[in-house]
Amino acid sequence: MVPGPTVNPPRVREATGELREDLARASRSLEAASPADVIRWAVDRYGGRLTMATAFGPEGCLIIHWLAAIAPGTHVFNLETGYQFPETLALRDRIAARYGIEVALERPETTVEDYERTHGGPIYRVDPDRCCGDRKLAVVTRVLTGFDAWMSGIRRDQSPDRAAAPIVGWDHKFGVVKVSPLANWTKAQVWDVIVREQVPYNPLHDKGYVSIGCQPCTRAVAAAEDERAGRWSGTAKTECGLHSR
Repeated sequence: MVPGPTVNPPRVREATGELREDLARASRSLEAASPADVIRWAVDRYGGRLTMATAFGPEGCLIIHWLAAIAPGTHVFNLETGYQFPETLALRDRIAARYGIEVALERPETTVEDYERTHGGPIYRVDPDRCCGDRKLAVVTRVLTGFDAWMSGIRRDQSPDRAAAPIVGWDHKFGVVKVSPLANWTKAQVWDVIVREQVPYNPLHDKGYVSIGCQPCTRAVAAAEDERAGRWSGTAKTECGLHSR
């Protein structure tokens, strides 16, 4: 087995105390703002230095819905690990057809075939943290070096790791500003808008898949289970590392 790299990517840049205070003030002022207004704030402040990462979850699709009206030229990317569900990749095409936004597929340096050949099989079975580090975190680190801020679709009520997420804050892991327009929304609020506005979403959600990531590490969940219980089921892992502190 080839030794793995550190899962957490190196810090690219550091924020000054003045910037952190400025971001904290902005986050507090945006706490009562609508997600669309948060997006407008981010677009006005960062312009072409703003990007968005999406795994095509309901939250990401909803943010794209708003972006199409506010700033359709904003760069949006997806981490194409090589392990995604076909339904997820098909949703990318539906998003492009509906909104004219073509989400960039950002890939690791190696194909799944080469990656598994090098390591003697699927790493996700024996070391899912390593797999996420190589095929997600390393890619995000590379992409975000070209931007000053990124948007995510995380919600505070999704998991303990996300419970304290600000609307706007400094992402020390990637050295950029992180904007989370839906941080203080609930799942019910997200789906209310999706249904009302007929926003395209992954059909796997209708089959019990609440949180959808890579196919080998995602399962459907029962009604009584936590919404992220289907991710890395049977292990202590609950996050890929993108949004963990």
